[in-house]
Amino acid sequence: MSESAQNPAPATEEAHTGPIKNPKQLMLAVLFGFVAPILIIAGLVFFVVSGLKPSGAATGDNMNLYGVSQDARDRDVAERIRKVGMVEIRDANRPLANGETVFKTQCAACHGSPGIPGAPHFGDAAAWAPRIGQGLATLTEHALKGKGAMPPQGGGDFSDVEISRAAAYMANSGGAKFEEPAAPAAAAPVGDASATSAAAPAAAGAMPAKQ
Repeated sequence: MSESAQNPAPATEEAHTGPIKNPKQLMLAVLFGFVAPILIIAGLVFFVVSGLKPSGAATGDNMNLYGVSQDARDRDVAERIRKVGMVEIRDANRPLANGETVFKTQCAACHGSPGIPGAPHFGDAAAWAPRIGQGLATLTEHALKGKGAMPPQGGGDFSDVEISRAAAYMANSGGAKFEEPAAPAAAAPVGDASATSAAAPAAAGAMPAKQ
């Protein structure tokens, strides 16, 4: 009988022994099993993220942000706050625009042809009929404050009277007989000398004479 047949224990032990036989091999196994995949994943993430950056480089105040220049961002911000932070000075003595002018300038995009769905279009009697029954004052209020999908038209390039004129112009195209609103009457100056001088004698005559 051979020696291996007489003592089979060493062969059995070698069969059940793993490839890691010392601490150095254990450290290498941990390195390649855990650390290396993490480094590979981090490299892939960096590669993908770097591909989203805009090409070219810019420095200073005009640095691009995802392809949008500083000047473009400033214009966008100024446009968003324009209605809040802008003080507009109008010429109070300019003549009022008529309804047709206001309609063509500010209203035709939605109420003209083809316009937008849901808005009463110019000359559409069927669409304007129920609105005409509400009266010009209500139509003007809806135009100034907004209604439904229509944003407020007040506070823009035209005065409230001019917006009302446009509402009358559009309603009349649908069968209404509204008169074009007139310009508001000018108020008398507070320090009018003629009014003051006329009021002084009247006040003096109303005072009782002293005894």
